[in-house]
Amino acid sequence: MSTQDILIERLFEALISGDRQSARAIISETQREETPAELLMTDLFWPAYNKIETLHRADQISALAHHYATRLLRVLVDQTATRLTRQPARGRSVIAFCGPTDPDELGAQMAVDLLEADGYEVRFAAGGIAEDEILGHVQSEQPDVLLLFASAPQDLPGTRWLIDKLIEIGACEKTQVIVGGGVYNRAEGLAEEIGADLWAETPAEVVQVLEEEPERRMSPDQRTVGRHKAAATGKKSKRAA
Repeated sequence: MSTQDILIERLFEALISGDRQSARAIISETQREETPAELLMTDLFWPAYNKIETLHRADQISALAHHYATRLLRVLVDQTATRLTRQPARGRSVIAFCGPTDPDELGAQMAVDLLEADGYEVRFAAGGIAEDEILGHVQSEQPDVLLLFASAPQDLPGTRWLIDKLIEIGACEKTQVIVGGGVYNRAEGLAEEIGADLWAETPAEVVQVLEEEPERRMSPDQRTVGRHKAAATGKKSKRAA
């Protein structure tokens, strides 16, 4: 087991037992070693979060342990976010949403914290917002990016409807839709099937793919919601680059 794996395991044990003192001591150790806050987010907090959620879905940790872990990890993420290195403004805006639970919000928070530190203008509404309200807000605000991260299975019909409407209305052509985390990490090909322009498994990958492919758009024949239209017109579309 690597040093990193040992650190993740130590933090995991402190989190599921609700041991706030031990969790803070681990973070203090990393600070003494001058570990960048960005690496704490991507290489410690996210793997610990992922393990917690995987074991909880498999009923391998109790509800109490899950509550201890997510609440305590949220505190550590909040504290670490203030130490992220801030990059110059990119002039690109992001509106972000997630699944309905506290753990969904915690996963998405790591993504939006990293995006904000990377120079994006970010607004984060978390979960529980009706899709028609999201649609109206995106239409009025015209963000460069709509991020749907750490979504739950029950969010999928609404997300399909939302992407369908964004395409049908054609009023948000500049808005890039990116999904990831949550249910998308558990179902291969789902993000592409649902019609997202980009997808990412981790918060770090969200930042990476937006950096590498800011102009990528899914072509109509690749979107589930647009295939019937492409077939009806007989038009062919090239894959977005």
